[in-house]
Amino acid sequence: MTTSLLIFGYFQLLDLLTTVVFIIHGVQEANPVVKFALRAAPNPLIGLLFVKLAALALAFYCWRLGRHSLLLRINVMFAFLISWNLVALLVRSVELV
Repeated sequence: MTTSLLIFGYFQLLDLLTTVVFIIHGVQEANPVVKFALRAAPNPLIGLLFVKLAALALAFYCWRLGRHSLLLRINVMFAFLISWNLVALLVRSVELV
């Protein structure tokens, strides 16, 4: 189960990095919670870090409760999300050329 928690943390880092690249390249954030955090925080990066820390806290809570299948499903979802983010970045970069 510790592996699922580490993978979740890694996915959060990848999602944070792709979101930062989105912001730099003018791609709009689709998640309304993240979009709110980006606007409400004094700095978008602080809002994004807050969201990621909250996600890590929830994953740790799931891990402590032994919710193995829930954490696994969330990891699968984030694997698809990060893949989607990378495709969106690729499409955006092709449009700019």
